[in-house]
Amino acid sequence: MSFANWYNRTLNKIWGFVEDRTSMRKWALRPQPEFTFKPSYWTGAFVVNAFLYQVVSGMLLLLYYQPSTNTTLTACGQPIGTQSVAPAAWCSTYYIVHSVPMGELLLTSHLYGAYAMIFLMFVHFYRGYYVGVYKAPREFSWMVGTLLLIVTLGMGFTGYLLPYTQISYNATNVGLVLALRLPTFGPLLGPLILADGTSQGLLSRMFDAHVLLLPLALGALLYAHIALFESHGIAPQATSDPLQRRRFTEKEDKQSVPFMPHIFWYITKWGLLYVGLLLGIAALWPWTLPTYVGNLAAAGVVTEPDWYFLWLFKFVDFVGVTPVLAIGITTVLIVYVLFLPFLDRSKRTHPRDRPLFIWLATSLLGFFILMTVWGGETPGVQIPLVQVAYTLGPVFAVNLLVTGLFYWRYRRNYLRRLAEKEASIGGIYPVPSVAVGPQPAVGVKGVE
Repeated sequence: MSFANWYNRTLNKIWGFVEDRTSMRKWALRPQPEFTFKPSYWTGAFVVNAFLYQVVSGMLLLLYYQPSTNTTLTACGQPIGTQSVAPAAWCSTYYIVHSVPMGELLLTSHLYGAYAMIFLMFVHFYRGYYVGVYKAPREFSWMVGTLLLIVTLGMGFTGYLLPYTQISYNATNVGLVLALRLPTFGPLLGPLILADGTSQGLLSRMFDAHVLLLPLALGALLYAHIALFESHGIAPQATSDPLQRRRFTEKEDKQSVPFMPHIFWYITKWGLLYVGLLLGIAALWPWTLPTYVGNLAAAGVVTEPDWYFLWLFKFVDFVGVTPVLAIGITTVLIVYVLFLPFLDRSKRTHPRDRPLFIWLATSLLGFFILMTVWGGETPGVQIPLVQVAYTLGPVFAVNLLVTGLFYWRYRRNYLRRLAEKEASIGGIYPVPSVAVGPQPAVGVKGVE
């Protein structure tokens, strides 16, 4: 017996004993088919791992952070014996970086972890979009996942201000201007976000939202998302068959791999790999704390948000695009994604059977990437509409051409295979059992 077989049998015996004594089988997550043990099927689990690290690292940062705009007596990197004029929020961040043991690693990994979580959510979103997991019966699961993505972006937006640097303060103010231009919701959000209109009120509201309100919303939505996943199970592989079942039976579930301990250790393996890579990157490229709000030396600081909002900030730089128009178009995109299951009513889930929606997704992906790079290279630079058309037009045109060619080739091959299948079983021209006269027997070649 090989070591792997002995190890698996021993682990199963130990876990069988634990399940018998704790009834863990009743509350463990549902089993999964063997074909799902590929990283592409576990992008949602990667997001959960990233979220858990953000919770742990964020709680450690709260031990030292002070959400206050008042000046502090701490030197904050200035000559000893001088009183700092920097806000306490910035000084506490400075203290974490320079005085707390491994504080720089902790703060940097928390920041990079936020980037990684948002990136993994986009990967999870696009993976689900392309393979059609939003189709029945998983419409509500898709809608909850969309809300999770929006709340996660809100976590990134509110957390950006907390170090209280001049660049984050400027970017937050621009973002608030855009948010307050929302139709109907903008005026309602104003008093909730701005509080009493002071800098301290704004920082306090951002802090409360980042460490309490949005995490609670994220946890509730995550619970709903997992509950819906448990109800329907993992989506079967994408197919062109409109009659394929969209959920596994109870018998098929019993033949799948159980969650405890196999799936649990599988996810844990990827989670540990994620934390190791995150800490390694944070150690090699630590974050540099920019200057604080109110520093006269920061007068020339360019307003620039984090990468996941660069596309929106650059969109406002287009000549003729007002904040109201930018927010309006963004709202339309959110509504489209949210109600996508009710817009794409085809029963086929394979990407080749959904050319219009695949073109939209690929074009939007190219648009976001190009706008993000563009915003990082030329922040705040006004762009004339002619240049916008020359730059963004090819993105949509090339995607339309490529998607159309692939779909045309697929349809041609599909019709050919369908004709061959009909011919092989007789089709509309039944093959006679006995040839009559000198005529050749009609087979597949005869129909072709």
